[in-house]
This record gives sequence, C-alpha cells and structure tokens, in this order.
Amino acid sequence: MAMLRPPPLVAGAPSAAAPGRVTMPMFHGDVSLGEAEVFPVKPGPEGTLPFPSNEIRISHLSPASERCPPLAILQTIAPFSVRCKLLGKGLTPHPSLHRLYLTCFHEYKSAVVVVGDEELHLVAMPSKTEKVSCFWCCSVRAGLYASSVGMLNLRCLAIVFDLDETLIVANTMKSFEGRIKNLSHAMDVEDDPVKVAGMSAEIKRYIEDRELLKEFIETDSVTDNGRIVGTRKEEVQPIGTQERLLRPVIRLPERNAILTRISPEIRDTSVFVKLRPAWEDLRSYLTAKGRKRFEVYVCTMAERDYALEIWRLLDPEANLISLDNISERVVCVKATSRKSLQHVFKDGGCHPKMAMVIDDRLQVWDEKDQPRVHVVPAYAPYSAPQAEMANAVPVLCVARNVACNVRGGFFREFDENLLKKVFDLVYEKELLDLPYAPDVGDYLVCEDTNFIPTNKDPAPIPDGMSGSEVEKRLNGRAHQGAQKQIPSSTRLSDDTRVATRGNLAGSNAQSNGSSLPITPLLFVTVLQEIGRLCNAKLEFKSTVSTIRTTVFTVEVLFSNENVGSGIGKTREEALAQAAEKALQNLQSNYLSFIAPIAGGFNNDTSKSPGSGNGFLEDVDSDGDIPMQEPSGSTSEQKGHSTVDRLSSVISLIRELCLEDQHVVFRDQVRNPGSATNEEYHFQVELAGQILGNGIGVNKDFAKLQAAEEALRFLKTTTDPQIKKHLRPVSCNS
Repeated sequence: MAMLRPPPLVAGAPSAAAPGRVTMPMFHGDVSLGEAEVFPVKPGPEGTLPFPSNEIRISHLSPASERCPPLAILQTIAPFSVRCKLLGKGLTPHPSLHRLYLTCFHEYKSAVVVVGDEELHLVAMPSKTEKVSCFWCCSVRAGLYASSVGMLNLRCLAIVFDLDETLIVANTMKSFEGRIKNLSHAMDVEDDPVKVAGMSAEIKRYIEDRELLKEFIETDSVTDNGRIVGTRKEEVQPIGTQERLLRPVIRLPERNAILTRISPEIRDTSVFVKLRPAWEDLRSYLTAKGRKRFEVYVCTMAERDYALEIWRLLDPEANLISLDNISERVVCVKATSRKSLQHVFKDGGCHPKMAMVIDDRLQVWDEKDQPRVHVVPAYAPYSAPQAEMANAVPVLCVARNVACNVRGGFFREFDENLLKKVFDLVYEKELLDLPYAPDVGDYLVCEDTNFIPTNKDPAPIPDGMSGSEVEKRLNGRAHQGAQKQIPSSTRLSDDTRVATRGNLAGSNAQSNGSSLPITPLLFVTVLQEIGRLCNAKLEFKSTVSTIRTTVFTVEVLFSNENVGSGIGKTREEALAQAAEKALQNLQSNYLSFIAPIAGGFNNDTSKSPGSGNGFLEDVDSDGDIPMQEPSGSTSEQKGHSTVDRLSSVISLIRELCLEDQHVVFRDQVRNPGSATNEEYHFQVELAGQILGNGIGVNKDFAKLQAAEEALRFLKTTTDPQIKKHLRPVSCNS
C-alpha cells in the first residue's frame, strides 16, 4: 500500500480562512514552536476548542508504536474523538515544529497536551496539498493511550474473571453446615424418591468435604484415602503495607481441591476450595510460550483478603497477574453494586472495548458491559459432580476457545479494516471518513437462555469472609433476587451503546411442536456447532460503509465458501440475516446436524444454545451414546424438572453398578418423518442386556423414561446375569 509522505520543509501557503479558525502559540514545554492555526471540526458548542488559555503547550510525546499509527490506536480507544485540526502558521514553517512533526510521523508518536484528566493527542497527518506541519487533535482519558499502545502492538486484549462459581466453589464450616441443614429439611418434605436420593447423594458429598475441613482446622492435616497429608506453609508476598504471611495450605490435586486459611492465626477462617476442572488449560493458553495474549483482571463481590488468597491459589506463580499489579488488578465491589469495566479500568489500564469478561452471571454487570460478557454455567460440584466433564469440551476449555476466537476476530478487523483505512487518511479528510473500530462485544454471541429461577444455592461466599450478606448466604438464607438470569442481548456498534433486551427478530420462530421463538443468535450458535462437528472453518466477515448512512454487511464463510450474507443498519441485524440465510442454504446438506437441535428445544426451553457445547451429543460409530449426566450449563440445571430428574436417576444407576461397568443409552429407532413430528427412542443397556426403553418428543424425555424403567428393573431384578454387574450392597443415596 502506497503511503503519503509528510510535507517537505518548504515554503507554502496555509489553507483558506475557515469559520471558527483561531491562531494560537505552540510550545513544547517552555520551547516555542511558533504559531498554529486551529480549526474546529464540529459545529456549534461541540466545536469548542479544547486548549486552555488559548495556547497549545505540549508536555511530552507518547510512547513509540511499533506497528500501529497513533490515529488507529486513538480510533480504537476513543472513536471519533477528533476535536480540531492544526496547521503550522506562516509561509516558512517553524523548524522546531517541523522537527516535532517529522518525529511524530516517522516514529508513530503523538504530541500530548495534558488538560486536567484528559490528554489531547496531536497526530501528525500526511497531506495532499499542505506544505506545512499539520495535525489532527484527538482527546482521550489520561493514561489510557500509554497502556493501549503496548497492548495493540502485542496483539493483546484484557480478560476479567469472576471467582465464586465461575472458577471455584468455596465453603467454610458454617456454610457446609448450612447447606447440609437445608438439604435435610428439604428431604423431610419431599415425596419423590428420586429427588430424595439425589439430595441424599449431595449431602454425602458435603459431609465428606466438611470432615476434611474439620480435620484441617483441628490438626493442620487431612486423611485422604487413608493417607495423611500435612500442611505446607506457603509464603504470601506482602501487598502495599501488609506484612509477610505464611499460610497453612493443603493441596489435593486428585480432588481438584485446596484447603487454606484466610487469617493464619484464626482457624475459623479455614476454607475448602474446589477448583473448576480445566482451569490449567485456560491458564496455559493465557501464558503459552511466554507470549501474553490477555492482560488479566479479577472482578468479584467477595471480601478483599479472601479474593486475593483465592487468586493466589489459582495463579501461584503470579504469571497471570504480577505481584506489582495485583493490588490494582483484583477489584472488589459491594454485593449491592453492579460490576463495571469502567470501574475495573478506573486507572486507565484498558478500554472496555478491548476487554472480555468470564462470569457465571450476566445481570451483575453494568448493562453497557453485558455484550462483552461470556457467561459460563455456574460451577456446581456438589449438586451435579459429573456435569462438568459430561461434555466433550469442559466449560473452561469452551471459555478458552471463545477467548481465542474473540481475540482473532478483534485483530482481524483491526488489521484488515481499521489499519488499512487509517493509512489512507490524509489531513483534508473529514471526521466521518474514520473507519469503524472493533469492539470485543462484536465477537461474543450472548446466550439467549431465558433461565427459570430455582431454589439452587447461591454462590457460597459472595462477600468473602465478612459482611451481612455472607452471613445470610452461609446460612442458606440468600434472597431470591440474587439468582442468576441471562436474557438475550443485542449490541450496538457505538461506544456508548446500551444493551437491548428481547429477541432480535420476533418473526423468527420454529414451530417444532412448540411456540418457543428461536432467535437469530441461536442460528449463529447452531452454525458454529455444525462447523465444529463437520471440522469446517466457519467465519463471519463483516464490513461497514459510512458513505451516506451507516450500513453493515456480514458474510458467512463455511470452508471459505460464502453460504449467506446480510445487510442491516446494525451489525446485529446484518448478522441475523446472514446466519439465517446460511442455515437455509446448508439445510439440505447438514439437516442431520440441525434436526437434533430443533428437537432438543421442543420442550427444553432452559437449555443454553450459546454455551458452545452440550446441545449436540457425540455419537460413536456403532450408535452408542455413553451414559452421561446432562450438560453442566446453568440453564439446564435451573427450573427444568426433566433434566434434573434424569441427572438424579443416572446417579442412582451408577451407584448401583460396579465401577467398571459401562451403562449406555442406545439411540434405537428414530421416526423417519419430519422434524416437527420426530420421536426419539432410547434404550438403556448394561453389558449388552436391555434394562429399559423410552419414547419421547425430545431426547431428554425419552432418556428419562428409559432410565427410570432401568432403575426399577435393577432394584428388583433377581437375574444372576444382571446381579453380577451390581454392587454387593445397593446404595440408596
């Protein structure tokens, strides 16, 4: 691409007089740079010139950028923030001003004027006509440019983690007792034997871990599978004015658990922490080969000492957040407040447009940040211990893949659209000629799950180790208002957008025996799943035109072939059209992948189509589906009796059988009729013998019928060929 050269140091004439033009003296520190003519770029009050005292006093030059011109950086972190244009005054350019101009132009620097908490960046621009130094002046929050220039050059974004029920689940003795007590009361009034058995198994898990925590509190050791494990004194580096600490810690990698003590001298602050599976995979991706892909932050509603210790356990070598940055990077907010990326980055560490969030709750985030949140199912190791690994891809590996795709999409847009167009800009261009800047929210598809609230236990330690809210939660008396809900979301392309709730297009609905509307965002997730199952590369290529009005165009590329396109006034509208057309075009070739999804949504309105895994099952070559507990997505676990009951029945069957026995669901017969009238036929087999059969309009209902029949058979059978595969003593919990 041919680049325009800066104006040479020769005499020339400034532009013709323009309305609002003002002549101001320029200084670099106390050194005079001559005078400049300043032209506002916006009419009316918005065109007020930003320089106090009618002088331009440069305090310093910005850090040099290796690959990104300053205007590209400014357009990314402060879109369309051009306040005015500057031209060196006089027939003969001032030598000092021209040297400054050439330095900025060739070294990708900007000249910075500090005005209060704002920085005015003078960007050296090439020109087609001017023979003097010329600049665009852009405004940005102080400190933000310096932190962003390094991130953009390194192709680095920011990622913000929640802690409780996202990465870990933690309990104290008090919270263990509260949960056991609540479950015991619930069992006393429950008539359904399957639910009672499920609650009994959950209580057993709580009791087992409670006993380990009790032993840790009393003896500073635990007995794990007959082996006594003692504490190790782990040094906690002081933060700020804190003193050096030695914490007693026991790590049990086989259990994916850690026991620690928040205040080493107070045994009652001991905590049993379960780490979410696949955390190491996600952490390794963030630091692979020493290359920083993301700047890591934590935002939690927990108490600070607790949050710092939990993060230390997750990042013991401080590879994700250095000890120098830990104080600013771990952000704690009150439980009565909403989380906000603006608050997380209050010191100018990053712009919200360059950040994504991993959290199990959407509504705790400020509405304008919600499009940048990847919602994961709440981690539930006690109520659904097998759910986390039931899918082919663990939850945190899905989060890793999402982060990888977001980063790839962001910098593809940055390189192929923004950078190319910025290199073509000249001083004479207008504000509307600036290209669209990428936003992390453009590459995250929000989940439309319509959660149904249940009595599921809330996060155990939302306020850490203190506060009235934590007392309520540790005693199991948290308010129903704290339950997690994820409505659908659309996002606008401007920096001040507000998420809009509801379906993107009410006309899009599937009738599969149900009136449940299927949103265009669901089409996107179905396409992504088809691409994964077919091992095909799926891309959404977007462009924007601002010649007269802003028009977005999105193309869907399936194995580099255009299978659908859409045009709209917003990126979401164009994406919806493109995804729907792509599905229609792929329908004849890939109906076998789409039909199970449509059937699965027939009666299971709480499933999470956007979770990236779990709504299509992997079937092996002979048609067997390994018996699994349902997916661990939050939406599947909340308010859906069929899925909950199926999970409990599966657990009971497993407890009846010997550990080495392989119990499977077999997809026996499928009605060859249309998808609308499709029936699912499943049978449960043990060692090749049929234990039960089920028929239903969706897979979960058919599985439940087969599983319940199999459970009744196993409990009453006297067949020695079956009993030899069962445990000698039946487990009723």
